[in-house]
Amino acid sequence: MPVQSTLQKLEILADAAKYDASCASSGTAKKNSMGGKGIGSTEGMGICHAYAPDGRCISLLKLLMTNHCIFDCHYCINRKSSNVRRARFTPQEVADLTLNFYRRNYIEGLFLSSGILKSSDFTMEQLVETARILREDHDFRGYIHLKTIPEADPGLVYQAGLLADRVSINVELPTDSGLTRLAPDKDARQIESAMGGMKSSIVEAKDSRKRFKFAPRFAPAGQSTQMIIGADTASDADIVGKASRLYDNFRLRRVYYSAFSPIPNASAILPLKRPPLIREHRLYQSDWLMRFYDYKPGEIMQATDDAGNLPLDIDPKLAWALKFREWFPVDVNRASKEQLLRVPGLGVKSVHRLLAARRHRRLRLEDVAKVAVSLFKIRPFIETCDWRPTALTDRADLRRLLVPQQEQLELFAA
Repeated sequence: MPVQSTLQKLEILADAAKYDASCASSGTAKKNSMGGKGIGSTEGMGICHAYAPDGRCISLLKLLMTNHCIFDCHYCINRKSSNVRRARFTPQEVADLTLNFYRRNYIEGLFLSSGILKSSDFTMEQLVETARILREDHDFRGYIHLKTIPEADPGLVYQAGLLADRVSINVELPTDSGLTRLAPDKDARQIESAMGGMKSSIVEAKDSRKRFKFAPRFAPAGQSTQMIIGADTASDADIVGKASRLYDNFRLRRVYYSAFSPIPNASAILPLKRPPLIREHRLYQSDWLMRFYDYKPGEIMQATDDAGNLPLDIDPKLAWALKFREWFPVDVNRASKEQLLRVPGLGVKSVHRLLAARRHRRLRLEDVAKVAVSLFKIRPFIETCDWRPTALTDRADLRRLLVPQQEQLELFAA
Protein backbone atom coordinates (compact mmCIF):
# COMPACT_ATOMS: atom_id res chain seq x y z
CA MET A 1 0.00 0.00 0.00
CA PRO A 2 1.53 3.37 -1.02
CA VAL A 3 2.38 5.87 1.70
CA GLN A 4 -0.28 8.56 1.97
CA SER A 5 0.47 12.22 2.55
CA THR A 6 -1.23 14.17 5.33
CA LEU A 7 -3.27 16.02 2.70
CA GLN A 8 -4.46 12.75 1.15
CA LYS A 9 -5.45 11.40 4.56
CA LEU A 10 -7.27 14.63 5.36
CA GLU A 11 -9.19 14.47 2.11
CA ILE A 12 -10.35 10.89 2.81
CA LEU A 13 -11.08 11.20 6.53
CA ALA A 14 -12.70 14.63 6.44
CA ASP A 15 -15.01 13.44 3.66
CA ALA A 16 -15.82 10.27 5.64
CA ALA A 17 -16.83 12.38 8.66
CA LYS A 18 -19.52 14.28 6.76
CA TYR A 19 -22.11 11.58 7.51
CA ASP A 20 -22.07 12.40 11.22
CA ALA A 21 -24.60 15.17 11.86
CA SER A 22 -23.75 15.54 15.56
CA CYS A 23 -21.60 18.46 14.51
CA ALA A 24 -23.71 20.61 12.25
CA SER A 25 -22.20 21.60 8.91
CA SER A 26 -22.78 24.89 7.21
CA GLY A 27 -23.39 23.22 3.86
CA THR A 28 -21.33 25.90 2.13
CA ALA A 29 -19.88 25.46 -1.33
CA LYS A 30 -17.35 28.27 -1.32
CA LYS A 31 -14.53 27.61 -3.78
CA ASN A 32 -11.24 29.19 -4.71
CA SER A 33 -9.57 29.47 -8.10
CA MET A 34 -8.16 25.93 -7.82
CA GLY A 35 -11.58 24.29 -7.86
CA GLY A 36 -12.26 24.25 -4.14
CA LYS A 37 -9.38 22.07 -2.90
CA GLY A 38 -6.95 24.76 -1.84
CA ILE A 39 -6.82 27.61 0.66
CA GLY A 40 -10.18 29.27 1.14
CA SER A 41 -12.33 26.19 0.63
CA THR A 42 -14.73 25.31 3.42
CA GLU A 43 -16.12 22.23 1.70
CA GLY A 44 -14.58 18.77 1.64
CA MET A 45 -11.55 19.59 3.78
CA GLY A 46 -13.02 19.08 7.21
CA ILE A 47 -14.22 22.55 8.21
CA CYS A 48 -17.72 22.47 9.69
CA HIS A 49 -19.74 24.91 11.73
CA ALA A 50 -21.48 24.32 15.04
CA TYR A 51 -23.28 26.76 17.29
CA ALA A 52 -22.61 27.56 20.93
CA PRO A 53 -25.51 27.97 23.41
CA ASP A 54 -25.10 31.75 23.17
CA GLY A 55 -25.57 31.63 19.39
CA ARG A 56 -21.93 32.01 18.37
CA CYS A 57 -20.90 30.12 15.24
CA ILE A 58 -17.84 27.95 15.94
CA SER A 59 -15.67 26.57 13.13
CA LEU A 60 -14.39 23.07 13.83
CA LEU A 61 -11.98 20.67 12.20
CA LYS A 62 -14.23 17.64 11.62
CA LEU A 63 -12.66 14.32 10.72
CA LEU A 64 -12.31 10.64 11.55
CA MET A 65 -9.24 9.19 13.21
CA THR A 66 -9.62 6.33 10.73
CA ASN A 67 -12.25 4.94 8.37
CA HIS A 68 -11.01 1.38 8.88
CA CYS A 69 -13.70 -0.50 10.80
CA ILE A 70 -14.18 -4.02 12.11
CA PHE A 71 -17.97 -3.52 12.26
CA ASP A 72 -20.25 -4.17 9.28
CA CYS A 73 -23.20 -1.81 9.76
CA HIS A 74 -25.25 -1.93 6.54
CA TYR A 75 -25.91 1.83 6.37
CA CYS A 76 -22.28 2.90 6.90
CA ILE A 77 -19.98 3.69 3.98
CA ASN A 78 -16.97 2.79 6.17
CA ARG A 79 -18.25 -0.68 7.11
CA LYS A 80 -15.87 -3.62 6.98
CA SER A 81 -17.20 -4.92 3.65
CA SER A 82 -17.25 -1.53 1.90
CA ASN A 83 -14.92 -0.91 -1.02
CA VAL A 84 -13.62 2.56 -0.13
CA ARG A 85 -10.20 4.18 0.13
CA ARG A 86 -8.91 3.73 3.67
CA ALA A 87 -6.69 5.99 5.73
CA ARG A 88 -5.58 6.43 9.31
CA PHE A 89 -4.23 9.29 11.39
CA THR A 90 -2.11 8.89 14.50
CA PRO A 91 -3.09 10.93 17.58
CA GLN A 92 -0.03 13.15 17.05
CA GLU A 93 -1.00 13.86 13.43
CA VAL A 94 -4.53 14.90 14.41
CA ALA A 95 -3.14 17.10 17.19
CA ASP A 96 -0.67 18.75 14.81
CA LEU A 97 -3.39 19.38 12.22
CA THR A 98 -5.66 20.91 14.84
CA LEU A 99 -2.95 23.20 16.16
CA ASN A 100 -1.85 24.29 12.67
CA PHE A 101 -5.44 25.09 11.63
CA TYR A 102 -6.08 26.85 14.93
CA ARG A 103 -2.97 29.05 14.67
CA ARG A 104 -4.06 30.12 11.19
CA ASN A 105 -7.48 31.06 12.58
CA TYR A 106 -9.27 28.52 10.37
CA ILE A 107 -10.92 26.78 13.32
CA GLU A 108 -11.80 27.19 16.98
CA GLY A 109 -11.85 23.52 17.88
CA LEU A 110 -11.96 19.85 16.90
CA PHE A 111 -14.73 17.31 16.25
CA LEU A 112 -13.18 13.84 16.24
CA SER A 113 -14.83 10.51 15.55
CA SER A 114 -13.52 7.20 14.24
CA GLY A 115 -14.19 3.83 12.75
CA ILE A 116 -13.40 0.90 15.02
CA LEU A 117 -9.79 -0.12 14.42
CA LYS A 118 -8.59 -3.41 15.99
CA SER A 119 -10.98 -3.09 18.96
CA SER A 120 -13.27 -0.60 20.67
CA ASP A 121 -10.78 -0.10 23.51
CA PHE A 122 -7.85 0.48 21.16
CA THR A 123 -9.80 3.05 19.15
CA MET A 124 -11.05 4.83 22.27
CA GLU A 125 -7.45 5.00 23.53
CA GLN A 126 -6.44 6.73 20.28
CA LEU A 127 -9.23 9.31 20.59
CA VAL A 128 -8.38 10.02 24.23
CA GLU A 129 -4.65 10.29 23.48
CA THR A 130 -5.36 12.90 20.78
CA ALA A 131 -7.30 15.04 23.25
CA ARG A 132 -4.62 14.50 25.93
CA ILE A 133 -1.85 15.73 23.61
CA LEU A 134 -3.83 18.86 22.83
CA ARG A 135 -4.87 19.64 26.39
CA GLU A 136 -1.79 18.61 28.38
CA ASP A 137 1.16 18.86 26.00
CA HIS A 138 0.03 22.05 24.25
CA ASP A 139 -2.39 23.60 26.77
CA PHE A 140 -5.04 23.79 24.01
CA ARG A 141 -8.06 25.75 25.28
CA GLY A 142 -10.19 25.41 22.15
CA TYR A 143 -13.39 23.40 21.85
CA ILE A 144 -13.13 19.60 21.60
CA HIS A 145 -16.03 17.27 20.77
CA LEU A 146 -15.19 13.55 21.00
CA LYS A 147 -17.38 10.78 19.64
CA THR A 148 -17.17 8.00 22.22
CA ILE A 149 -17.60 4.27 21.68
CA PRO A 150 -20.24 2.53 23.81
CA GLU A 151 -18.45 -0.84 23.59
CA ALA A 152 -15.23 0.63 25.03
CA ASP A 153 -14.09 0.33 28.65
CA PRO A 154 -16.02 2.84 30.82
CA GLY A 155 -12.74 4.12 32.25
CA LEU A 156 -11.61 5.22 28.79
CA VAL A 157 -14.95 6.89 28.10
CA TYR A 158 -14.62 8.72 31.42
CA GLN A 159 -11.18 9.99 30.40
CA ALA A 160 -12.74 11.36 27.22
CA GLY A 161 -15.23 13.34 29.30
CA LEU A 162 -12.43 14.86 31.37
CA LEU A 163 -10.67 16.13 28.24
CA ALA A 164 -13.55 17.09 25.92
CA ASP A 165 -16.06 19.92 26.05
CA ARG A 166 -18.78 17.72 24.59
CA VAL A 167 -19.09 13.98 24.08
CA SER A 168 -21.56 12.01 22.00
CA ILE A 169 -22.68 8.43 21.63
CA ASN A 170 -24.79 7.66 18.56
CA VAL A 171 -27.93 5.56 19.03
CA GLU A 172 -27.79 5.19 15.23
CA LEU A 173 -31.39 4.07 14.56
CA PRO A 174 -34.75 4.93 16.15
CA THR A 175 -35.84 1.36 16.96
CA ASP A 176 -34.10 -1.61 18.57
CA SER A 177 -35.34 -3.88 15.79
CA GLY A 178 -33.83 -1.58 13.15
CA LEU A 179 -30.50 -1.55 14.97
CA THR A 180 -30.46 -5.36 15.26
CA ARG A 181 -31.23 -5.72 11.55
CA LEU A 182 -28.88 -3.07 10.14
CA ALA A 183 -26.09 -2.93 12.75
CA PRO A 184 -25.64 -6.50 14.06
CA ASP A 185 -22.42 -5.59 15.90
CA LYS A 186 -24.18 -2.95 18.04
CA ASP A 187 -26.45 -3.42 21.03
CA ALA A 188 -29.14 -0.91 22.01
CA ARG A 189 -28.91 -1.75 25.73
CA GLN A 190 -25.14 -1.26 25.70
CA ILE A 191 -25.49 2.11 23.97
CA GLU A 192 -28.04 3.35 26.50
CA SER A 193 -25.97 2.01 29.39
CA ALA A 194 -23.00 4.05 28.16
CA MET A 195 -25.20 7.14 27.82
CA GLY A 196 -26.49 6.59 31.35
CA GLY A 197 -22.94 6.36 32.69
CA MET A 198 -22.03 9.57 30.89
CA LYS A 199 -25.07 11.35 32.34
CA SER A 200 -24.13 10.26 35.87
CA SER A 201 -20.55 11.48 35.43
CA ILE A 202 -21.74 14.87 34.12
CA VAL A 203 -24.15 15.31 37.04
CA GLU A 204 -21.52 14.29 39.61
CA ALA A 205 -18.95 16.66 38.12
CA LYS A 206 -21.39 19.60 38.21
CA ASP A 207 -22.18 18.83 41.85
CA SER A 208 -18.48 18.63 42.71
CA ARG A 209 -17.81 21.96 41.00
CA LYS A 210 -20.43 23.59 43.22
CA ARG A 211 -18.73 22.28 46.37
CA PHE A 212 -15.07 22.36 45.38
CA LYS A 213 -13.61 25.22 43.38
CA PHE A 214 -10.89 23.15 41.68
CA ALA A 215 -12.88 19.97 41.01
CA PRO A 216 -12.22 18.72 37.45
CA ARG A 217 -14.76 19.64 34.82
CA PHE A 218 -16.43 16.83 32.89
CA ALA A 219 -17.97 17.36 29.44
CA PRO A 220 -19.25 20.84 30.39
CA ALA A 221 -21.14 21.14 27.09
CA GLY A 222 -22.98 17.88 27.80
CA GLN A 223 -23.63 14.91 25.54
CA SER A 224 -25.51 14.51 22.27
CA THR A 225 -26.53 11.72 19.92
CA GLN A 226 -27.61 11.06 16.34
CA MET A 227 -30.35 9.02 14.65
CA ILE A 228 -30.35 8.01 11.00
CA ILE A 229 -33.71 8.70 9.36
CA GLY A 230 -35.14 6.62 6.53
CA ALA A 231 -32.77 3.63 6.63
CA ASP A 232 -35.44 1.49 8.31
CA THR A 233 -39.24 1.54 8.55
CA ALA A 234 -39.45 3.70 11.70
CA SER A 235 -42.18 6.35 11.49
CA ASP A 236 -41.87 9.95 12.61
CA ALA A 237 -43.94 9.04 15.68
CA ASP A 238 -41.34 6.37 16.55
CA ILE A 239 -38.54 8.90 16.11
CA VAL A 240 -40.21 11.64 18.16
CA GLY A 241 -40.96 9.15 20.95
CA LYS A 242 -37.38 7.90 20.96
CA ALA A 243 -35.96 11.43 21.05
CA SER A 244 -38.24 12.39 23.93
CA ARG A 245 -37.13 9.36 25.98
CA LEU A 246 -33.47 10.14 25.28
CA TYR A 247 -33.89 13.74 26.45
CA ASP A 248 -35.74 12.66 29.59
CA ASN A 249 -33.52 9.71 30.53
CA PHE A 250 -30.07 11.07 29.70
CA ARG A 251 -30.41 14.88 29.79
CA LEU A 252 -29.03 15.19 26.28
CA ARG A 253 -28.14 18.61 24.93
CA ARG A 254 -29.15 17.66 21.40
CA VAL A 255 -30.57 14.84 19.34
CA TYR A 256 -29.42 15.17 15.73
CA TYR A 257 -31.30 13.69 12.78
CA SER A 258 -29.49 12.58 9.65
CA ALA A 259 -31.45 11.59 6.54
CA PHE A 260 -30.20 8.28 5.17
CA SER A 261 -28.05 8.76 2.09
CA PRO A 262 -27.53 5.86 -0.36
CA ILE A 263 -23.93 4.68 -0.42
CA PRO A 264 -21.82 2.92 -3.07
CA ASN A 265 -22.05 -0.89 -3.11
CA ALA A 266 -24.99 -0.68 -0.73
CA SER A 267 -26.50 -3.68 1.04
CA ALA A 268 -29.61 -5.11 -0.61
CA ILE A 269 -31.68 -4.56 2.53
CA LEU A 270 -31.25 -0.78 2.41
CA PRO A 271 -33.68 1.62 0.66
CA LEU A 272 -32.81 2.42 -2.95
CA LYS A 273 -33.22 6.18 -2.46
CA ARG A 274 -32.91 8.67 0.36
CA PRO A 275 -35.97 10.04 2.15
CA PRO A 276 -37.00 13.62 1.36
CA LEU A 277 -34.69 16.07 3.12
CA ILE A 278 -37.76 18.02 4.19
CA ARG A 279 -38.61 15.05 6.45
CA GLU A 280 -35.37 15.61 8.37
CA HIS A 281 -36.27 19.30 8.63
CA ARG A 282 -39.75 18.51 10.03
CA LEU A 283 -38.18 16.29 12.69
CA TYR A 284 -35.86 19.11 13.74
CA GLN A 285 -38.91 21.38 13.99
CA SER A 286 -40.72 18.84 16.17
CA ASP A 287 -37.59 18.55 18.32
CA TRP A 288 -37.61 22.34 18.74
CA LEU A 289 -41.26 22.26 19.79
CA MET A 290 -40.48 19.77 22.56
CA ARG A 291 -37.43 21.64 23.80
CA PHE A 292 -38.59 25.26 23.65
CA TYR A 293 -42.38 25.35 23.18
CA ASP A 294 -43.51 22.90 25.88
CA TYR A 295 -45.12 20.46 23.46
CA LYS A 296 -45.39 16.91 24.72
CA PRO A 297 -44.35 14.12 22.32
CA GLY A 298 -47.95 12.88 22.33
CA GLU A 299 -49.13 16.27 21.07
CA ILE A 300 -46.69 16.19 18.17
CA MET A 301 -47.82 12.66 17.35
CA GLN A 302 -51.39 14.01 17.13
CA ALA A 303 -50.22 15.99 14.08
CA THR A 304 -49.06 12.85 12.23
CA ASP A 305 -51.00 10.90 9.62
CA ASP A 306 -52.33 7.35 9.93
CA ALA A 307 -48.85 5.95 9.22
CA GLY A 308 -47.36 8.04 12.04
CA ASN A 309 -45.54 10.52 9.77
CA LEU A 310 -45.53 14.31 9.93
CA PRO A 311 -46.90 16.23 6.93
CA LEU A 312 -44.20 17.45 4.58
CA ASP A 313 -45.99 20.48 3.17
CA ILE A 314 -46.54 22.27 6.52
CA ASP A 315 -44.58 22.47 9.76
CA PRO A 316 -45.72 20.38 12.77
CA LYS A 317 -46.82 23.44 14.77
CA LEU A 318 -49.20 24.54 12.02
CA ALA A 319 -50.38 20.95 11.55
CA TRP A 320 -51.27 20.76 15.25
CA ALA A 321 -53.05 24.13 15.17
CA LEU A 322 -55.15 23.13 12.17
CA LYS A 323 -56.15 19.89 13.90
CA PHE A 324 -57.07 21.62 17.18
CA ARG A 325 -58.76 24.80 15.98
CA GLU A 326 -60.85 25.03 19.15
CA TRP A 327 -57.72 26.50 20.84
CA PHE A 328 -57.93 29.52 18.56
CA PRO A 329 -58.13 32.43 18.01
CA VAL A 330 -55.84 33.54 20.88
CA ASP A 331 -56.20 37.08 22.25
CA VAL A 332 -52.66 38.50 22.24
CA ASN A 333 -53.64 41.06 24.90
CA ARG A 334 -54.84 38.46 27.41
CA ALA A 335 -53.38 35.06 26.53
CA SER A 336 -50.73 33.38 28.64
CA LYS A 337 -47.21 32.78 27.38
CA GLU A 338 -48.06 29.09 26.90
CA GLN A 339 -51.07 29.96 24.72
CA LEU A 340 -49.10 32.41 22.60
CA LEU A 341 -46.37 29.84 21.99
CA ARG A 342 -49.01 27.65 20.30
CA VAL A 343 -49.74 30.27 17.63
CA PRO A 344 -48.20 29.25 14.25
CA GLY A 345 -45.70 31.86 13.17
CA LEU A 346 -44.88 33.17 16.65
CA GLY A 347 -41.46 32.21 17.99
CA VAL A 348 -40.11 32.38 21.53
CA LYS A 349 -38.52 35.82 21.02
CA SER A 350 -41.66 37.19 19.39
CA VAL A 351 -43.80 36.00 22.29
CA HIS A 352 -41.47 37.61 24.83
CA ARG A 353 -41.64 40.91 22.93
CA LEU A 354 -45.42 40.81 22.79
CA LEU A 355 -45.65 40.10 26.52
CA ALA A 356 -43.32 43.02 27.23
CA ALA A 357 -45.16 45.42 24.88
CA ARG A 358 -48.64 44.70 26.22
CA ARG A 359 -47.62 45.87 29.70
CA HIS A 360 -47.66 49.42 28.29
CA ARG A 361 -50.52 49.40 25.76
CA ARG A 362 -53.17 47.29 24.11
CA LEU A 363 -51.72 45.56 21.07
CA ARG A 364 -52.96 46.08 17.53
CA LEU A 365 -52.36 43.93 14.47
CA GLU A 366 -49.56 46.24 13.36
CA ASP A 367 -47.77 45.60 16.68
CA VAL A 368 -47.81 41.87 16.01
CA ALA A 369 -46.50 42.50 12.48
CA LYS A 370 -43.45 44.25 13.94
CA VAL A 371 -42.27 41.14 15.81
CA ALA A 372 -43.47 38.37 13.46
CA VAL A 373 -41.78 37.03 10.35
CA SER A 374 -45.07 36.38 8.55
CA LEU A 375 -48.28 38.06 9.67
CA PHE A 376 -50.16 36.21 6.92
CA LYS A 377 -49.61 32.90 8.73
CA ILE A 378 -50.55 34.29 12.14
CA ARG A 379 -53.76 36.24 11.34
CA PRO A 380 -56.20 33.26 11.40
CA PHE A 381 -55.07 32.28 14.90
CA ILE A 382 -55.02 35.56 16.86
CA GLU A 383 -57.23 38.42 18.05
CA THR A 384 -56.05 41.98 18.72
CA CYS A 385 -57.95 45.10 19.73
CA ASP A 386 -58.49 45.90 16.04
CA TRP A 387 -58.63 42.42 14.46
CA ARG A 388 -60.79 39.35 14.80
CA PRO A 389 -60.59 36.50 12.24
CA THR A 390 -64.35 36.19 11.72
CA ALA A 391 -65.02 32.68 10.39
CA LEU A 392 -61.45 32.52 9.03
CA THR A 393 -60.13 30.05 11.61
CA ASP A 394 -62.88 27.55 10.79
CA ARG A 395 -62.57 27.66 7.00
CA ALA A 396 -62.31 24.20 5.46
CA ASP A 397 -59.71 25.42 2.98
CA LEU A 398 -57.52 27.22 5.55
CA ARG A 399 -54.62 24.82 5.07
CA ARG A 400 -54.57 25.48 1.33
CA LEU A 401 -54.72 29.22 1.92
CA LEU A 402 -51.77 29.16 4.33
CA VAL A 403 -49.56 27.03 2.09
CA PRO A 404 -49.90 28.24 -1.53
CA GLN A 405 -48.88 25.71 -4.14
CA GLN A 406 -45.92 27.81 -5.28
CA GLU A 407 -44.55 27.93 -1.75
CA GLN A 408 -44.79 24.14 -1.53
CA LEU A 409 -42.85 23.75 -4.75
CA GLU A 410 -40.11 26.11 -3.56
CA LEU A 411 -39.90 24.26 -0.25
CA PHE A 412 -39.37 20.88 -1.88
CA ALA A 413 -36.89 22.33 -4.34
CA ALA A 414 -34.87 23.68 -1.42
